[in-house]
Amino acid sequence: MKISVRTSTGDTKYFLVNIGLHKGSEFSPFLFTIVMDELTREIEDEVPWYMLFADDIVLIDETREGLNDKLENWRHTLEPKGFRLSRSKTENLRCGFSGVEGGGGEVTTSGVVITRVDKFKYLGLILEERGDIDDDINHRIRVVCQKLKNASRVVCDKKIPNRLKGKVCRIVFRLAVLYGAECWPIKKTQVQRLKVTEMRMIW
Repeated sequence: MKISVRTSTGDTKYFLVNIGLHKGSEFSPFLFTIVMDELTREIEDEVPWYMLFADDIVLIDETREGLNDKLENWRHTLEPKGFRLSRSKTENLRCGFSGVEGGGGEVTTSGVVITRVDKFKYLGLILEERGDIDDDINHRIRVVCQKLKNASRVVCDKKIPNRLKGKVCRIVFRLAVLYGAECWPIKKTQVQRLKVTEMRMIW
């Protein structure tokens, strides 16, 4: 991809960029987001119909035809600028929260059928077709177990007071389990399960 940098004294000559988004870098996703915001300014929708975090994009629509149109708009906007939508990584989740099935047909982009899934993971959250959060809770509990395993030197140290160990466990548990959970459609049974799991980990 060829790019030019705008400076206070004018634009630089075009030069080649062969390296993509740096994973794990703090600065690279920030610069990438600025570029994406500028490139997609004309086609961006309001939240929650569109979400963008670095190169992870979520497009939402009430109809299959509308989603197909959005995918084509994004493709026609980004691909001439050197960006490519990954057909193999793109997934289609059809939601039926109210028990109403979506219309038939397939979601496609440039003639390629987008794989339909019943759940997918976005920014650490597992979103399910029916709006359930059981898989998300199971995943988070596994994450907590791994975090506590990593902190076993503190949790199992007999020199550290039990009260302090309990605080560490609570902090680890609540941060890992409740991150981004403000919009959970949670049930009483799931709340009880989280409470029981927390008590087991603390004691």
